[in-house]
Amino acid sequence: MLDRARRFSIKQIAAQAGVSKATVDRVLHERGSVHYQTNRRIQQALEELEAQEKTGPAVGRTFHIDIILHTPKRFSDAVQEAIHAQLGSLAPFRIFPRFHPYQEIDTQEMHDLILRCAGKGSQGLILKAADEPQINEAVNQVTAAGIPVVTLVSDLPQSDRIGYIGMDNRTAGQTAAYLMASWLDQAAQDVAVVISSELFRGEEEREMGFRTWLRSRAPHLRVVDITGGFGVYEPTLERVTEALKANPSIKAIYSVGGGNRAIVDAFATLDRSLAVFIGHDLDQENRQLLAEEKIAAIIDHNLQVDARHAFLHILQFHRLWKVDPIPASQVQIVTPFNLVN
Repeated sequence: MLDRARRFSIKQIAAQAGVSKATVDRVLHERGSVHYQTNRRIQQALEELEAQEKTGPAVGRTFHIDIILHTPKRFSDAVQEAIHAQLGSLAPFRIFPRFHPYQEIDTQEMHDLILRCAGKGSQGLILKAADEPQINEAVNQVTAAGIPVVTLVSDLPQSDRIGYIGMDNRTAGQTAAYLMASWLDQAAQDVAVVISSELFRGEEEREMGFRTWLRSRAPHLRVVDITGGFGVYEPTLERVTEALKANPSIKAIYSVGGGNRAIVDAFATLDRSLAVFIGHDLDQENRQLLAEEKIAAIIDHNLQVDARHAFLHILQFHRLWKVDPIPASQVQIVTPFNLVN
């Protein structure tokens, strides 16, 4: 690690990691004991600095922005890629993102993480988290301390966050319902909505939009909820398999929260037909499923545009950039036949 660190100053690494210069020095020179999480954070800081270096030289005022993501790794990877792609477009400001991705994190840990980031020199937070009172409270505390919070993909409307970036999730759900009803026959049947967790506002709004449209426009389609897989392969596979065994008529899926490879595998293992499958987000897993024609459509939005809008919200809060009101991200429908590599 010491060789990798030589291109950066101790001060740069410490600021990026959110730790003291003495801690960085101890880790780089292996002096004394340091908690493994601190050691990992410094390694991650080096990776982030290397990624930022590829965007070209930066000048101007420096901002350390913390990106906290409670999401499957495939989506946090897509967000990181989108954010790094936008850093060079924000000159003359020097934006240093610090990533905190978690596939699993409980409410108290998320609350503490938000406050910890605020205490380590953050000039802004981009947050995807469950809509829980403790998390709203943490957002309110850091906002009151002058640190802006922007929610990404899933909103916290009861908090003092300065803005939400992402698609209109109700519209996305209605779009999925329209496609589903168009592609299925007119026979009365059950369709399943796979939700990673009911705690995420964005997923709840997608599911509500889906249900509402079907209730008024296609009442022959009855909705069955499958929840609790958190978009992760094993728990999603388990819950979908259980639901398919309990309901042998399900042949159509709207996947709100991911874990789509697990859904395809559950149908294949039980030798069940999957007539219509609609999901969200054009990550690597869903690209592969589209290429294999295992999924009919992905409802997507441009993460690079979202990343830029999130940064502009934060810069506007600091009175360094003036932007017009930012609309919801445009819903895009990707099928196996308009997939661009």
